[in-house]
Amino acid sequence: MNRLLWAIQVVLALLFLFAGGTKLVMPATELTANGPLPAPFLRFIGVVEILGGLGLILPGMLRVRTELTPLAAAGLVVIMIGAVVVTIQTMGFAMAILPFVTGLLAFFVAYGRWRLGPTGVVQATARQEGKRL
Repeated sequence: MNRLLWAIQVVLALLFLFAGGTKLVMPATELTANGPLPAPFLRFIGVVEILGGLGLILPGMLRVRTELTPLAAAGLVVIMIGAVVVTIQTMGFAMAILPFVTGLLAFFVAYGRWRLGPTGVVQATARQEGKRL
C-alpha cells in the first residue's frame, strides 16, 4: 500500500506542478479565455497547486513534518472540487471527468496517509515490527 500511495503521490505531484506552473507563466488573456474566473484568482490557484504538489512529495522524501502530506492532499481535493464545479458549468459533465478522477486520487492519498500514518511513521513502525515495505 505504501508503494501504491507513493506512486500516486508522484503522479499527482507532477500533474499539479505542471498545472500550477502553467497558470503562473501563461499570459492573462489566454488564462481567462476559457472560463469565468479572473486571472489573479487563477494565478493564486496555480501557486496553491504548486505548493500542494510539493507537499505531496517533499515531507516524505525529506522525512520532515510528514504529517503535512495528507493535509496537502486534502487541500488539493478542495481545489479539485472547485475544478469539477467550474468545468461542469463551462464545458459540461464529460470534461469534468479528469478533475473528478484527480480529486479521487488526491482523496485516496489523503485517506491513505491519515489511515496508515505519515510516511515516516509507517516506515518506522514497520521496522519496529520487523516488516519490509
